Amino acid sequence: MNADLSDATGMAVVLCIADSRFPGGGHAHSGGLEEAVARGLVTDVPTLASFLRGRLRTVGALTAAIAAMAAHSARERRRWRELDVEVDARTPSPSQREVSRAQGRGMARAGRLAWPSPVLDDLLAATPRPHHPVALGALAGIAGASPRQAALAAAYLSVSGPASACVRLLGLDPFHVNAIVADLSAPIGRIAATAAGNPDLPPAELPAPSSPALDLFAETHDRTHRLEVRLFAG
Repeated sequence: MNADLSDATGMAVVLCIADSRFPGGGHAHSGGLEEAVARGLVTDVPTLASFLRGRLRTVGALTAAIAAMAAHSARERRRWRELDVEVDARTPSPSQREVSRAQGRGMARAGRLAWPSPVLDDLLAATPRPHHPVALGALAGIAGASPRQAALAAAYLSVSGPASACVRLLGLDPFHVNAIVADLSAPIGRIAATAAGNPDLPPAELPAPSSPALDLFAETHDRTHRLEVRLFAG
């Protein structure tokens, strides 16, 4: 395939995956934003911007690296179980692990119709409920996207989902909220480039940026969600 055409195909794939209308389950989760709002930590545009920058450097960097490795693995049809275990090891919150797997399952279900492939069958045989960035990267690779493009989608989703949730939770001006996401374009690109820099690394050598506050928010939100109505599951 012509290189320019291949790149265009890959970008079309990740645009589809990163679209909020893609039925991957992301609309039901706020990425910790709902709990941050409940605690009064995110109240306006500046505090939202700070929250999203922190989430991009931690969750975004990790999911981008996982998605890049999964996209690379899709070409070789191997390492699925090993990669899934390493994601578990980097997700200390049981609630976040469950959310990731729920979204991964939704992503895989949608992907089976959009891009049916024996590679996806291999993934689901190894782990029937794959983590979200694993499923995202696998689908991106199956459909013709590069590891860097898969990482770009994962990094973008790490901030676009909470940003959209904040419009519903606080009623912020969506123009200002989307301007925050647009302002993160350069760091999103840098994170994606770094994530795709060495896709041949053993999964055990994946980066492990931590975000203890988000882990604690997830557990608190899960307990509260069982007792009272919340807009988002996570």
